[in-house]
Amino acid sequence: MRAWSLFLPEDRTLAARPAIMIPRSFRKNECDFNKLQRRNAATLQKDLIFDISSHTIIGYHLKNERIFSMDVVTLKHLALNGALQEQIVVSSSALASQLGASPQTAARRLCSLEEEGCIKRTIIGTGQKVKITEKGMLLLQAEYQDYKRIFEHGNPHMIRGVVVGGLGEGQYYISREGYSEQFRCLLGFEPFAGTFNIRLDEPFVPSGLQAIKIEGFRDEGRTFGECKCYRIAVNGIEAAVVRPERSNYPANLIEVLAPVRLRDVLRLADGDPVEVILR
Repeated sequence: MRAWSLFLPEDRTLAARPAIMIPRSFRKNECDFNKLQRRNAATLQKDLIFDISSHTIIGYHLKNERIFSMDVVTLKHLALNGALQEQIVVSSSALASQLGASPQTAARRLCSLEEEGCIKRTIIGTGQKVKITEKGMLLLQAEYQDYKRIFEHGNPHMIRGVVVGGLGEGQYYISREGYSEQFRCLLGFEPFAGTFNIRLDEPFVPSGLQAIKIEGFRDEGRTFGECKCYRIAVNGIEAAVVRPERSNYPANLIEVLAPVRLRDVLRLADGDPVEVILR
């Protein structure tokens, strides 16, 4: 099988690397192409892996990592078998039957998922034990959100969570002129000097959401990194999630910017439930 990588830059224009002519028969796979192109709206640069012999997209690169579309299908079957909740015993032959593939192909897909960090695998005497990692769960979550948007016909996606306390550092960073000026211009409001923290019931996966890039800068001899913002509404109030480019935050914890102090306006305290609408 010969494969080329097609690069989708952030402006969604298509360029070949190296340049090739896409055959007419590629149109039969436009649904695959459009889905991957739509995911590029999250401004994560991707390479599509295009099989020359069959004229199909067989996968994509995400942040320099290669994920094949069939790997996602394999993850789905593992999750349906309970691998999200606990380690499960998996045989290549049983998995092959679910995938409609050979045991050798099923074994290769498990190896691929392990190499990409999407599963943890332990070899035992009777086969292997497998559990889906957080990275694998996030990949499935991205697929879920894509399909939810498709079948909800564009209705806004809502996720729930609870209010949690923060480290108290938000005020310092938001008040820096290098950030605050960009927030005013790009978000359209002056953020309250502090972030509103929410622990969500599910990971925050910005697939399909328009990212607003906030550039980094230097101030007083210190470097302040870039970040991305995503428009949301919290209990009906317009706001934005802010995500630093480098962060060790859990996937289900978000910091929110708003033009008002949400705790006061909404009369919320730690542990209170909130609803977040993704724009």
